[in-house]
Amino acid sequence: MGDEHVAPETRGVAVEPLVTIDLGPEIPGMGGHRLRMRRVTIEPGGVFGPVHDHRGRPGTVYVLQGTITDHRDGVATDYGPGVGWPEDRNTLHWLENRGTVTAVEISVDVVSDE
Repeated sequence: MGDEHVAPETRGVAVEPLVTIDLGPEIPGMGGHRLRMRRVTIEPGGVFGPVHDHRGRPGTVYVLQGTITDHRDGVATDYGPGVGWPEDRNTLHWLENRGTVTAVEISVDVVSDE
């Protein structure tokens, strides 16, 4: 079993909602869904776990500061400032900050009101 299935629980993470928009009035068929933007801060040694998926919650992440390690499919990939990644229905992962600098990302995703 790869490390994507043994992530520690979340610690050292702060999530700040920035903007949300109701997609129902904007796009036919999107009733009950919102587009949201959040700032996620992960302190050195912090973990954004446990392992989670993005089925029904596609999005993108953009790193502003520090380095975030994304664990998926048994592979750990480091993303630094100015780099991002997609999170789609096939994403099963967890994140951590292995560095000595606080990591900050902007996360944008579509979520259901249910």
